[in-house]
Amino acid sequence: MDYKKKISEAINSPLVSEEDIIVAAEGHGDYALPCFKYAKQLHKSPQMIAADFAAGVAGCDFVDHTEVAGGYLNFYLSRAAFVHDVMFGGSVIDDIRRANAGKTVCIDYSSINIAKPFHIGHLMSTAIGGSLYRIYEYLGWHVVGINHLGDWGTQFGKLLAAYNEWGDRSKKLTLNDMLSLYVRFTEESEHDPELAERGRTEFRKIEQGDPEAVRTYEMFKATTLEEVNKVYDRLGIKFDSYNGEAFYNDKMQPIIDELTEKGLTEVSDGALIVRLDDYGMPPCLIRRSDGASLYATRDLAAAQYRADTYKFDKCLYVVATQQNLHFRQLFKVLELMGREWAKDLVHVQFGMVSYEGQPLSTRKGHVVFLSDVIENTVNKALSIIEEKNPGLEDKKRIAENVGVGAVMFFALGTQRIKDVDFDYDRVLSFEGETAPYLQYTHARCKSVLAKGGEAEPGEYDCSLLTDDDAYAVVRMLSQFDEVVMDAAEKYEPSAIAKYLIDLAQRYNRFYIVNRIVTEDVQLTKARLALTEAVADTIKKGLHLLLTEAPDRM
Repeated sequence: MDYKKKISEAINSPLVSEEDIIVAAEGHGDYALPCFKYAKQLHKSPQMIAADFAAGVAGCDFVDHTEVAGGYLNFYLSRAAFVHDVMFGGSVIDDIRRANAGKTVCIDYSSINIAKPFHIGHLMSTAIGGSLYRIYEYLGWHVVGINHLGDWGTQFGKLLAAYNEWGDRSKKLTLNDMLSLYVRFTEESEHDPELAERGRTEFRKIEQGDPEAVRTYEMFKATTLEEVNKVYDRLGIKFDSYNGEAFYNDKMQPIIDELTEKGLTEVSDGALIVRLDDYGMPPCLIRRSDGASLYATRDLAAAQYRADTYKFDKCLYVVATQQNLHFRQLFKVLELMGREWAKDLVHVQFGMVSYEGQPLSTRKGHVVFLSDVIENTVNKALSIIEEKNPGLEDKKRIAENVGVGAVMFFALGTQRIKDVDFDYDRVLSFEGETAPYLQYTHARCKSVLAKGGEAEPGEYDCSLLTDDDAYAVVRMLSQFDEVVMDAAEKYEPSAIAKYLIDLAQRYNRFYIVNRIVTEDVQLTKARLALTEAVADTIKKGLHLLLTEAPDRM
């Protein structure tokens, strides 16, 4: 039941909407209405306004009582009725999905670079984008996941020159081989200008369609995708498009022509730019003085292609905060071109990730492969499981769930704008705000249900779940869909992570002080039903965070 809507309707004031009703802080009822913003309009104090509104809900069968507290009107619901609605009532998610039917969101995420390692620095974009994919899907949107591959640029000429010079053509090239060749080229070209020129020459061959150069370039691309798709499969990440920079080679000129025809461009030192001084930004570089296109040119073409192809209602770019200026320029240029859908473009930015305190640099070879991080985490999880529960069946599969989940939750458990540092011991802790803690709570619930029997469908006495400990859990359960909607609105999967931690803590508190299986059949049935609802919600929430919920640990 949508209590925010019911409360606003009961107050029956044109000033109050359901968006004004908030979930109350613990100890201050179930819902609250802050009355401060009405004071100027009604020429009354917030406390007086709260008292007036309280009269409007007097006698409502779903409200037990109200309380005026410092400008807030707090609502205490009828506990038994509320528990019944949460445990037996229809979910608002069906209405939400119907409202979102027909809406499309494009999500540009991960965006790996061909011939470069899929390292832990790519984790944030991959995890946040993959989670948002599932969140929007859950809410009923049509989602298009896009891996905008970094598959064009002079770096491929450098790699081609390095491969021609030092590559071993007698064996299959690997991603590690490409990294070693690229690092060696970077180091030696600093002291050999002729080598650097050879890199530029080789890229021109690719641009001009030289058969041998293109064949080798395509081999670099195929090898990269073969290796990184193994990681994507392991993480449960999927894409609907792998159109990268190269795909837009023949789609940029119409954009450039339109910019020129509309008088938005000018030539500066031989380069073509769009001036953005009036908007507090430096010029957006469209074409370099040597005629080469740039990221902005390709991204303009990509945005136009996505608008034409997918007719999106939102288009998200899950890219690090360092690219903030680039996207501000991109969105502004599209707005100046008259693209109404420019307002629907969103830069979902995030902080940097380091590894045990060390920054990452592909150019210098300071990289940590994501596949190695996952493998190490899974192996450490297996060691912990063997120590804690040596008799557990199917330990390797469960260790995979725990290890991968720990990595994903590490990326998604903190507000995305913050910088984070990966530490094995912390992410694998079974205590604190981690995936293993949530997975263990889920497994505890399933163990209780296995011993007590699955909660039977049907009615039971809801008043048996109105004590403070049980009711706190029920309140948390009621908030799940609202939290997911908030996560989608703010592009913040960490909201779900925080919610799940709170839910697990409240259930564990309930579990510790209450026997679930008792001699009272009705009480047992009620507590088993609550336990099953918690297990289902944790599993559902972890799925949105790209994490499995094993039944045993």
